[in-house]
Formats: sequence, structure tokens, C-alpha cells
Amino acid sequence: MLNWELKNCCNHDQVVFLTTISICTVVILALWRTIFLRPFKLITVFLHEASHAVACKLTCGHVEGIQVHADEGGTTQTRGGVYWLILPAGYLGSSFWGMVLILASTNLLTARIAAGCFAVALLVVLFVAKNWTLRGLCIGFIIFLGVIWVLLETTKVRILRYIILFIGVMNSLFSVYDIYDDLISRRVHSSDAEKFAEVCPCPCNGVGWGVIW
Repeated sequence: MLNWELKNCCNHDQVVFLTTISICTVVILALWRTIFLRPFKLITVFLHEASHAVACKLTCGHVEGIQVHADEGGTTQTRGGVYWLILPAGYLGSSFWGMVLILASTNLLTARIAAGCFAVALLVVLFVAKNWTLRGLCIGFIIFLGVIWVLLETTKVRILRYIILFIGVMNSLFSVYDIYDDLISRRVHSSDAEKFAEVCPCPCNGVGWGVIW
């Protein structure tokens, strides 16, 4: 017989972790339409577009450029690759990176690794960025992560894990919101899901693919 009781399911660290995620979620939702969250929204758009680029490279395509716009939109110009794998990589990749960052935040070592990899990714994209919004975003977050890292090494300020966690939660929430905003509340016909519906032989429209993703 299955035991569905939740007695002793969480130790102190797990309770703190889940509580911190809940606090991050509340803060993000409370500040959703404020200027304070704009840089983190743009970095989420960056990870969305970077996921398209990664899928393109993994399927032997060529990335011609990436743009992130101040209105929280973005584009990735690709040539070649497997189009039906590149298209869903934005929404799904954003969720995936959110999960990775959330898990990485549970340990200081993995948080350092995540921050280092994130900074390297920003540096790489800086050289293929096609507009100054993305270039400024890359430079700004490289400096931001650098300052957090210096504080970690030289002071008692230990906020790197919380920054990584916050970005992870932001990505997880924004990926779901992005699908809702593009396909349900506004129905953007140029969205990834609508384009996917055009190339996929399955009898499913863009909204259907958005819900599946």
C-alpha cells in the first residue's frame, strides 16, 4: 500500500530552499511590471534566444546573429540546422536553464560553476550580438556577476546562490508567461509555436503546441 503521508519529508535546508523559492516567486510577481525587474526579464529573453542558437549549432546550423530588444522581444538569425528542433528550443530551453540554475543554487560550488558558465555564455554572445541592447545587457550582467563574485571572495556577503536562484525562478516563470502572452492573451502569429505549427504535419495549431510545450 502506498503511503502518501508527508511526515519527515523535508529537513531544515529543504524547507529553507522551498521557502526561498516561494519568496522569489512572490517578489517577481509583485514587481512584474516595474522597471526593477526589466534587466532580469531581458536576461531571460537572452536565454530564450541563446537556446535557439544552441539548438541550431547542435543540428549543424550556423548562427548569424542574436538580438534582444528593450520591449522584451528578441530574434535569432540562423541558417541551416533542423528547423523543427530550433523553434521549440526557445520556450523549452528557457525552462531548462531555469531548472538548471535553481538546482545549481542549492550548493555554493555549483552556484559558482553556474555563474562562471553564465558569464562565459554572455561573453560569447557579446561577439555575435546584433544590437546595443543585447551588448549592453551582456556587459552589464558580466560586471554584475563579477561584483557578486568579488564580494563572495573578499567579504562575508554570500548572495551568489540567491542571485542564481532568483534568475532561475525568473526563467521558469517567464517561459510560461511568454507562451501565454504570445499565444493566448495576444496571439502573436510570428511566435515560435505558430511557426512550428506551420512546418509540423500534425493537426495542431500554435496554441496547441504552446500548451504542449
